[in-house]
Amino acid sequence: MAANKRKVEVFSAGCGVCDETVALVQSLACGSCDVVVHDMHQPEAAAKAKRYGVHTVPAVVVDSKLAECCSGRGPHESALRAAGIGAQL
Repeated sequence: MAANKRKVEVFSAGCGVCDETVALVQSLACGSCDVVVHDMHQPEAAAKAKRYGVHTVPAVVVDSKLAECCSGRGPHESALRAAGIGAQL
């Protein structure tokens, strides 16, 4: 990859929403973008995603920085409990 290229990484689990994100990124990419799609079913991709702080997929990383749109925390215990999980009806 040339130094004058923007590295765009998409982390995908192969679901319909992930596929839509991959298509969107590819449609937006220009000649200055080097797009790489990572399959989260592969241990190397999952480890890389973790280093970037990815908690949900699809996720997009641009030049080694998680895109703001993808920086959600993902599921966590307090939010799940607040939604009623674990509480008797």
